[in-house]
Amino acid sequence: MAVDLLFEMLVIALVYVVLHDQPFRYLAERWARTRFDAAAYGLVPRERLDPGRAGPPVSEEERRRCQAIADAAWTGDWGRAAGYAAAAGQDWDERWSRLELLAHVADTDDAWLTNWRTADPNNCDAATVDALVLVRRAWAVRGSGYAHEVPPRNMARFRELLPAAIEAARRAALLSAEDPGPWVVMVMAARGAQYPPDRFAPLWAGLVQRAPHHYAGHWQGLQYWCAKWAGSDRQMLAFAERAVDGAPAGSPLPGIYLHAIHELALRRAAGRLLAGATAKRRLRAVAAALSTVPADDPHLPALRHLLATYLVQAGLYAPAVDQFRLIGPWCGAHPWTGDGDPVTAFDLARGIAVRRSKTRPVPPQL
Repeated sequence: MAVDLLFEMLVIALVYVVLHDQPFRYLAERWARTRFDAAAYGLVPRERLDPGRAGPPVSEEERRRCQAIADAAWTGDWGRAAGYAAAAGQDWDERWSRLELLAHVADTDDAWLTNWRTADPNNCDAATVDALVLVRRAWAVRGSGYAHEVPPRNMARFRELLPAAIEAARRAALLSAEDPGPWVVMVMAARGAQYPPDRFAPLWAGLVQRAPHHYAGHWQGLQYWCAKWAGSDRQMLAFAERAVDGAPAGSPLPGIYLHAIHELALRRAAGRLLAGATAKRRLRAVAAALSTVPADDPHLPALRHLLATYLVQAGLYAPAVDQFRLIGPWCGAHPWTGDGDPVTAFDLARGIAVRRSKTRPVPPQL
């Protein structure tokens, strides 16, 4: 009886908070739509917002380097690709990013990859890219929709292709005892292959043994524990919270918690979580953690967009304004792109955050 009464009181309190807040939110939205002048608060003016990308473009030097690697590969010179991957050393996040680029190059033409594997059969990078290409091809057949949206023929073909990809990744893992790359591929494929937790656990253990804070690996792990795959909302959130708690300073890994909220938001199931004190505390911790991440980290722009979104939804308006300032003019990212008009959605959220936080205008420069 006491437990039932406590639960009823909590529900009533939550409903009261939501209903009490609605008039204030409506007024803030109206102000944001009609009177908000972003520049007056030190934010990028609406007319300068760029919906074409999530953050600053890569440097021209980096773009040319990547194009040169692709062009060389497509003309039969795999040596540049091999050197590019090896140069990342044991920065496993960077190395994985480079292997993903090479897999993308192989999607267009993989003859160079075949030649690389033939010439250097014991190269773990080449074997990992080969396995990753197989997984990517399998997922391309399946598509990104929910299971009930995938034609049965495509789903059957998808499941036929995955075992070969997993076996290729297992062989790649034998070529380098310390490289987590093959294990990321296995974790990625295991989700689609519907591995039960007891089969998934050794793969996950193999990955984190080699790279405890691997960002892409944790993103794949989060997907596995989603309710739409092998887990539940509770398991997914617990996984994300462990990632936040164990992340070292300077790592973007705490952003995994934002992806967990995003998974709930896709089903319109994030509201209750964000209304609670635990989520607010977690969001503040994520904001503090991301402040230590190098500004050029490729994961940072997209994470800041998610962070700003959920800070606003959680009622943490002043920290949200801080994130909008850091984001700058870029608004080509989730969740703004899902509304059809990223500029309007982004600018409205900024305006609400400014109004509800009672942020003062920036004094004009003399």
